[in-house]
Amino acid sequence: MGATNGATPIILRCDIDAGTALALHLSGMKLSRTVLRSLLALFVIATLALYRYYGAAPDAPPTHSTSTSGQPAGQTGAAWRDGQWVELSGTVQRLLSDDNEGSRHQRFILRLGQQQRTLLIAHNIDLAERVPLRRGDSVRLRGRYESNDRGGVIHWTHHDPQGFNSGGWIEYQGVRYQ
Repeated sequence: MGATNGATPIILRCDIDAGTALALHLSGMKLSRTVLRSLLALFVIATLALYRYYGAAPDAPPTHSTSTSGQPAGQTGAAWRDGQWVELSGTVQRLLSDDNEGSRHQRFILRLGQQQRTLLIAHNIDLAERVPLRRGDSVRLRGRYESNDRGGVIHWTHHDPQGFNSGGWIEYQGVRYQ
Protein backbone atom coordinates (compact mmCIF):
# COMPACT_ATOMS: atom_id res chain seq x y z
CA MET A 1 0.00 0.00 0.00
CA GLY A 2 1.37 3.44 -0.94
CA ALA A 3 1.86 6.47 1.25
CA THR A 4 -1.24 8.44 2.21
CA ASN A 5 -1.76 12.00 3.29
CA GLY A 6 -3.54 10.91 6.46
CA ALA A 7 -7.04 11.02 5.01
CA THR A 8 -9.26 8.03 5.53
CA PRO A 9 -10.40 6.57 2.22
CA ILE A 10 -14.07 6.41 1.32
CA ILE A 11 -15.04 2.84 0.58
CA LEU A 12 -18.26 1.76 -1.07
CA ARG A 13 -18.90 -1.94 -0.63
CA CYS A 14 -21.75 -3.85 -2.22
CA ASP A 15 -22.10 -7.54 -1.46
CA ILE A 16 -24.11 -8.95 -4.36
CA ASP A 17 -24.16 -12.45 -2.91
CA ALA A 18 -25.94 -11.24 0.22
CA GLY A 19 -28.50 -9.51 -1.97
CA THR A 20 -29.21 -6.38 0.03
CA ALA A 21 -26.00 -5.71 1.93
CA LEU A 22 -24.79 -2.21 1.12
CA ALA A 23 -22.49 -0.28 3.42
CA LEU A 24 -20.68 3.02 3.19
CA HIS A 25 -17.62 3.66 5.33
CA LEU A 26 -16.66 7.22 6.10
CA SER A 27 -13.79 7.72 8.49
CA GLY A 28 -14.46 4.39 10.11
CA MET A 29 -18.19 5.10 10.51
CA LYS A 30 -20.58 2.60 8.98
CA LEU A 31 -23.84 4.11 7.74
CA SER A 32 -26.74 1.72 7.53
CA ARG A 33 -29.33 1.69 4.83
CA THR A 34 -31.85 3.34 7.17
CA VAL A 35 -29.46 6.20 7.92
CA LEU A 36 -28.68 6.66 4.21
CA ARG A 37 -32.40 6.79 3.40
CA SER A 38 -32.95 9.31 6.19
CA LEU A 39 -30.12 11.50 4.91
CA LEU A 40 -31.50 11.30 1.38
CA ALA A 41 -34.98 12.25 2.63
CA LEU A 42 -33.54 15.24 4.53
CA PHE A 43 -31.66 16.33 1.41
CA VAL A 44 -34.84 16.16 -0.69
CA ILE A 45 -36.83 18.10 1.93
CA ALA A 46 -34.12 20.79 2.16
CA THR A 47 -33.99 21.08 -1.63
CA LEU A 48 -37.77 21.48 -1.85
CA ALA A 49 -37.74 24.08 0.93
CA LEU A 50 -35.06 26.10 -0.87
CA TYR A 51 -36.99 25.78 -4.13
CA ARG A 52 -40.17 27.04 -2.43
CA TYR A 53 -38.36 29.93 -0.72
CA TYR A 54 -36.16 31.13 -3.57
CA GLY A 55 -38.40 30.19 -6.49
CA ALA A 56 -37.84 28.02 -9.50
CA ALA A 57 -35.29 30.11 -11.35
CA PRO A 58 -34.25 33.20 -9.41
CA ASP A 59 -31.92 34.42 -12.16
CA ALA A 60 -34.36 33.84 -15.00
CA PRO A 61 -35.78 36.92 -16.72
CA PRO A 62 -39.44 37.62 -16.05
CA THR A 63 -42.00 35.99 -18.24
CA HIS A 64 -43.61 38.25 -20.81
CA SER A 65 -46.65 36.26 -21.75
CA THR A 66 -49.67 38.26 -22.86
CA SER A 67 -52.40 38.98 -20.33
CA THR A 68 -56.10 39.28 -21.12
CA SER A 69 -55.73 43.05 -21.59
CA GLY A 70 -53.17 42.55 -24.37
CA GLN A 71 -50.39 44.05 -22.23
CA PRO A 72 -47.32 41.98 -21.36
CA ALA A 73 -47.98 40.11 -18.12
CA GLY A 74 -44.47 41.07 -16.98
CA GLN A 75 -45.68 44.68 -16.77
CA THR A 76 -49.28 44.27 -15.57
CA GLY A 77 -48.72 41.60 -12.95
CA ALA A 78 -51.84 39.79 -14.18
CA ALA A 79 -50.05 36.44 -14.33
CA TRP A 80 -47.53 36.84 -11.49
CA ARG A 81 -47.30 34.09 -8.88
CA ASP A 82 -46.30 34.48 -5.25
CA GLY A 83 -42.52 34.24 -4.98
CA GLN A 84 -41.93 35.03 -8.67
CA TRP A 85 -38.96 37.26 -9.53
CA VAL A 86 -40.07 40.21 -11.67
CA GLU A 87 -38.43 43.18 -13.36
CA LEU A 88 -40.55 46.26 -13.86
CA SER A 89 -40.47 50.02 -14.09
CA GLY A 90 -42.81 52.72 -12.92
CA THR A 91 -43.28 56.06 -11.23
CA VAL A 92 -43.11 56.70 -7.50
CA GLN A 93 -46.68 57.64 -6.63
CA ARG A 94 -46.29 57.97 -2.87
CA LEU A 95 -43.50 57.76 -0.28
CA LEU A 96 -44.42 55.93 2.92
CA SER A 97 -42.79 55.89 6.33
CA ASP A 98 -40.10 53.28 6.93
CA ASP A 99 -41.13 49.93 8.37
CA ASN A 100 -38.89 49.57 11.45
CA GLU A 101 -40.25 46.28 12.81
CA GLY A 102 -37.59 43.61 12.38
CA SER A 103 -35.43 44.43 9.35
CA ARG A 104 -35.88 48.07 8.36
CA HIS A 105 -37.56 48.70 5.00
CA GLN A 106 -37.92 51.82 2.88
CA ARG A 107 -41.48 51.73 1.54
CA PHE A 108 -43.11 53.43 -1.39
CA ILE A 109 -46.00 52.96 -3.79
CA LEU A 110 -45.03 52.44 -7.44
CA ARG A 111 -47.46 53.05 -10.33
CA LEU A 112 -46.72 50.75 -13.26
CA GLY A 113 -46.42 52.65 -16.55
CA GLN A 114 -49.58 54.45 -17.65
CA GLN A 115 -51.79 51.94 -15.84
CA GLN A 116 -53.75 52.45 -12.67
CA ARG A 117 -52.12 49.40 -11.06
CA THR A 118 -49.92 50.15 -8.07
CA LEU A 119 -47.61 48.02 -5.96
CA LEU A 120 -46.01 48.46 -2.57
CA ILE A 121 -42.22 48.29 -2.76
CA ALA A 122 -40.44 47.22 0.44
CA HIS A 123 -36.67 47.84 0.06
CA ASN A 124 -34.54 46.41 2.89
CA ILE A 125 -32.30 49.25 4.11
CA ASP A 126 -30.46 47.00 6.54
CA LEU A 127 -28.99 45.17 3.52
CA ALA A 128 -28.95 47.89 0.87
CA GLU A 129 -28.53 51.64 0.73
CA ARG A 130 -31.62 53.82 0.91
CA VAL A 131 -32.75 55.10 -2.51
CA PRO A 132 -33.09 58.94 -2.46
CA LEU A 133 -36.54 58.98 -4.08
CA ARG A 134 -39.10 61.75 -4.53
CA ARG A 135 -42.70 61.59 -5.64
CA GLY A 136 -42.91 61.41 -9.45
CA ASP A 137 -39.45 59.81 -9.91
CA SER A 138 -39.07 56.96 -12.40
CA VAL A 139 -37.41 53.77 -11.22
CA ARG A 140 -36.65 50.33 -12.58
CA LEU A 141 -36.39 47.38 -10.22
CA ARG A 142 -36.05 43.65 -9.77
CA GLY A 143 -37.59 41.83 -6.82
CA ARG A 144 -39.93 39.09 -5.64
CA TYR A 145 -43.66 39.51 -5.95
CA GLU A 146 -46.07 38.53 -3.18
CA SER A 147 -49.80 39.03 -3.58
CA ASN A 148 -51.96 40.81 -1.04
CA ASP A 149 -55.44 42.36 -0.92
CA ARG A 150 -54.11 45.72 -2.18
CA GLY A 151 -52.44 44.56 -5.39
CA GLY A 152 -49.21 43.06 -4.14
CA VAL A 153 -45.81 43.86 -2.72
CA ILE A 154 -42.34 43.62 -4.22
CA HIS A 155 -39.55 42.78 -1.81
CA TRP A 156 -36.02 41.34 -2.09
CA THR A 157 -34.93 44.47 -3.99
CA HIS A 158 -31.43 43.93 -2.61
CA HIS A 159 -28.50 41.54 -3.01
CA ASP A 160 -28.77 38.06 -1.52
CA PRO A 161 -26.53 38.08 1.56
CA GLN A 162 -26.27 34.27 1.44
CA GLY A 163 -25.31 34.22 -2.24
CA PHE A 164 -27.96 31.71 -3.40
CA ASN A 165 -29.02 33.98 -6.27
CA SER A 166 -28.25 37.37 -7.71
CA GLY A 167 -30.99 39.00 -5.66
CA GLY A 168 -32.78 42.15 -6.65
CA TRP A 169 -32.07 45.85 -7.15
CA ILE A 170 -33.55 49.27 -7.71
CA GLU A 171 -32.15 51.49 -10.48
CA TYR A 172 -32.65 55.20 -9.97
CA GLN A 173 -30.95 57.98 -11.99
CA GLY A 174 -28.36 55.56 -13.39
CA VAL A 175 -27.37 54.12 -9.99
CA ARG A 176 -28.20 50.55 -8.98
CA TYR A 177 -29.06 50.12 -5.27
CA GLN A 178 -28.69 46.52 -4.16
